[in-house]
Amino acid sequence: MIIRLVVLSLLTLSFTMKNETSKPDHGLPPAAMKGKKVLFVYGGWNGHEPEKCRDIFVPWMESMGAEVMVSDSLGIYKNKAIMENLDSIVQIFTMSKISKEESEGLLSAVKGGVGLAGWHGGIGDAFRENTEFQFMVGGQWVAHPGGVIPYTVNIMDKKDVVTAGLKDFSMNSEQYYMHVDPNVNVLATTRFNGDHAYWIDGAVMPVVWKKYYGKGRVFYSSLGHVAADFDIPEALVMMQRGIYWASESKNGKSEKWLNPVYPGSKK
Repeated sequence: MIIRLVVLSLLTLSFTMKNETSKPDHGLPPAAMKGKKVLFVYGGWNGHEPEKCRDIFVPWMESMGAEVMVSDSLGIYKNKAIMENLDSIVQIFTMSKISKEESEGLLSAVKGGVGLAGWHGGIGDAFRENTEFQFMVGGQWVAHPGGVIPYTVNIMDKKDVVTAGLKDFSMNSEQYYMHVDPNVNVLATTRFNGDHAYWIDGAVMPVVWKKYYGKGRVFYSSLGHVAADFDIPEALVMMQRGIYWASESKNGKSEKWLNPVYPGSKK
């Protein structure tokens, strides 16, 4: 609890000291992930540039003090000794197949308290046939009308550790239309127009969220179609902070994450 309050205070101070034209940064203290054991798993469809993304996030996590194990195989999820000893997992593995044993190893680890963080198709369109994985993530990609297009990302929660100090920003990339768990804690959204699918004109879609799966923290951002998308400072900052938040899964205070869109009938 004390560590989390310190991080939030530092983030607030960091953005208070910046002027209106400065670029945001992650605002985390040096070595915020010191001693954290993180598994970075990459592969799948090459169009999402898993190797380039590896080269963005692995060095950054190491610079923050994390001990990072890198694997280009989902088979590592079957290694119980490794999985139980992790603090968190970062995955980019789009449009792939996962075996029953690999899936069980991953799901069990997160349910037991290991954090999970990922972006775009890396976990939002990883295993189309595995509905339990989608239940864990909280959403699944179904369309990106128009392909690569300009759109706006709107920050919804300006107090959360992931989004503190950030403002709405523009992207030119795939605008993900997803099937989303209506109970996830939504941090950022985007609004669709009808240029490419007239029937969704005005639809508001979650872009960034956090949730739990069992005891494990789960963080997702639909941004990051290609590595260059992380040249947008806000997209990179939210991913970095989300990775940090997930890494605190075993040690951080459990957060109330349910935020129902449909609260149900009154008693």
